[in-house]
Amino acid sequence: MDRRRLTLTAVVLASAIVFLDSTIVNVALPRIGRELPVSFVGVLEGQSYVVNGYLLTLSALLILSGALADRYGRKRLFLIGLVGFGITSVLCGLAQSMEMLILFRLVQGAFGALLVPTSLAIINATFEGAELGRAFGIWAAASSATTVIGPLVGGFLVDTIGWRVAFLINAPLVAGAVLLALTQLPESRDEHASSRFDWLGAAVIAIAVGGLAYGAIRGQERNWADLSAWIGLGVGALATVLIVPLMRLRSDPLVPPGLFRSRNFTVTNISTFLVYGALYSFSAFMAIYLQGTLGYTAAASGATGLPIGILLAVFSTTVGTYAGRLGPRSFMAAGPFIMGAGLLWLARVPADSQPWRASLSDPGSLVPPVSVVIDLVPALLLFAVGITLLVAPLTTALMTSVPTRNSGLASAINNAISRIGPLLAGALIFIVVTASFYGSLAARVPALDTGSSALRARIQPLNPPRAGVPSSQVEAARQASTDAFHLAMLIAALLCISGGIVNAVGIRNPRLGAAEVGPASASTTAG
Repeated sequence: MDRRRLTLTAVVLASAIVFLDSTIVNVALPRIGRELPVSFVGVLEGQSYVVNGYLLTLSALLILSGALADRYGRKRLFLIGLVGFGITSVLCGLAQSMEMLILFRLVQGAFGALLVPTSLAIINATFEGAELGRAFGIWAAASSATTVIGPLVGGFLVDTIGWRVAFLINAPLVAGAVLLALTQLPESRDEHASSRFDWLGAAVIAIAVGGLAYGAIRGQERNWADLSAWIGLGVGALATVLIVPLMRLRSDPLVPPGLFRSRNFTVTNISTFLVYGALYSFSAFMAIYLQGTLGYTAAASGATGLPIGILLAVFSTTVGTYAGRLGPRSFMAAGPFIMGAGLLWLARVPADSQPWRASLSDPGSLVPPVSVVIDLVPALLLFAVGITLLVAPLTTALMTSVPTRNSGLASAINNAISRIGPLLAGALIFIVVTASFYGSLAARVPALDTGSSALRARIQPLNPPRAGVPSSQVEAARQASTDAFHLAMLIAALLCISGGIVNAVGIRNPRLGAAEVGPASASTTAG
């Protein structure tokens, strides 16, 4: 097989491990909570830390990892990330307490941060022109397929073997990726990098990203009643403000200001913030609304995501190929508009929409009711088509917008934005949705004190009211939740449409095989 194809296989396999880990671990959380002993944290809090602790270290160290890969070698950092991710996966699978698992997940996230930016940087250093777009399409398709298959395979393995398999399954996959990387990957790095590394800039950026991520995660966990969430946001915001003067004052900054003089790089990152904020809100609020308000089963709610995953897996390679030939602009403009149309369709789902109570134990229940076909299917198909048109071209636009020597850093910056932006956007939308819900509830039942903590503990947005709540209040909460969901989808649609406008106005189709700024040179030697 051609060496470049084997290189792509290694990179796709490594990326798939990261995506697979997230999906299987989420499926395993209930059994982890039941079977692992806890000492210092509660079960629910521990389950949250298992997921969010990993995301926190992953997000905080992305940009540092991308810069280190460009400087010291992408293959080297890729291998360190792979081996570290494999070892920590085994340690997670052998953990004897919730606290031990949380600790290993924090370290696992740090190694995951090495894998994410180096994967795309290696592809960018290996392929050119239309082949580069196709390679990014294959990467997007494989990642999407993993996202679809992960919960299904993970659920089966967790049910039949146990929760530890959610982590131990990474070991053989890592071994295969390491073997391919050692034998097939060429080494590439920025040969023009300064001998001094900007550790101060790395620390400030890590504090900025980590603080914002912690604040957004903690705030949503505690309904913004925890002071530490606001402190985290404040520290993160202050560090973010300091990044710009720091980049300008230092002789060899971690993030060169010249990167943002690339029009496509800046526009792509703005678009990522907007569109991925919409994607996060769609995913989070959709699942809660379908199950908590309309009464869908977990299986039925999960099945609604299949059109998106399937279209991404099947057509991302084709879209990536055409984006490589024709340029990404038209795809990046059309995709978010079509996604927005799907979200606008969801903003009309009625509160009395018949629920789909699919269950694997009842084959007859697997056939969805007519309401699903009318209320959801058009929206889901539109959203799926839109995001399929967007993902691979956006990656192509990003990675061709900077010199190849900075591709690891560029990928890391975009990945950090795609993770932190949605958390912040989701947090703001959560606040608006909560205010809308209780305002709508008060309008329907004026006698209720919607500001009391006792009522808010019994009746919460998009979730079913607790036992004992009068039926009249249950119906009012159902209507209020639907109003709040409609508002969330309208805001998400506005974010998508804004992203489409930004792309249509700002993106320029680059010359094939050339970066938009500077020489796309990188030293590449046999690894």
